[in-house]
Amino acid sequence: MTRQPVLFVSHGAPTAALDHGPYAAALRRFGDGLTGQARPSAIAVVSAHWQVRGPVGVTGAARPETIHDFNGFPEELYRLDYPAAGDPRLAARIASHLSGAGVPAVVSQDRGLDHGAWVPLRLALPDATIPVVQVALPAVPPEALLGLGEALRPLRDEGVLVVASGGMVHNLGAVDFAAPEGPPVAWAADFDRWAWERAAGLERDPLIHWRRLAPRADLAHPSSEHFDPLLVAVGAAWPGERAETLHDAFAYGTLSLRTFAYRPASA
Repeated sequence: MTRQPVLFVSHGAPTAALDHGPYAAALRRFGDGLTGQARPSAIAVVSAHWQVRGPVGVTGAARPETIHDFNGFPEELYRLDYPAAGDPRLAARIASHLSGAGVPAVVSQDRGLDHGAWVPLRLALPDATIPVVQVALPAVPPEALLGLGEALRPLRDEGVLVVASGGMVHNLGAVDFAAPEGPPVAWAADFDRWAWERAAGLERDPLIHWRRLAPRADLAHPSSEHFDPLLVAVGAAWPGERAETLHDAFAYGTLSLRTFAYRPASA
């Protein structure tokens, strides 16, 4: 069975679901490449928008609902859905495996897919024919987030695409809504570049200490929940894998849309 990649996606604003530009096209190209033997049997996605303290939830519904967990956006956005099936048996297996790996986990029957999960999946795989299980993001230190990624890593050899959805730079208080496609401000570009270089090199120690080492980490992430999925993605990568950039751009001056995939070096 073909080893599935790890996808890290900076999911941007919910309106990305309505996007028809380069960002959407990059995700669609990625999805279009998942055909034949490369097609996943299921998707396990970790999103910044389901953060928990305590046991990690895993969606166990056969038909997870599409959660519109945002306000004040165009009405069209609230009519969108992502009708992918769930996979209750996979959810139970993931919860059991995580618990066995030292990450306490429980199956959640009433949780659906938040916009950090369904928006990028809708762009990449609009037919929604691959079952999706969402795994909650624990509010834990960086080392433990890497450990969560490591615990998910074996799924890739079982045909499961691992998706980590957050944002390389995410400070909603600093966005410039008057410049949706303008160039990034210097501090945002500097942090984005630092994080990308560390992630591409699978440099775990600097990433563990990113708050201290990264330039203007205080501005790039006033809170860590959108950076944390990057650590999960790094943990889910096998040593020696290469990071392939899928999209590298900013929206509104400070909102990074950097998206990339880890693949085996021979891929």
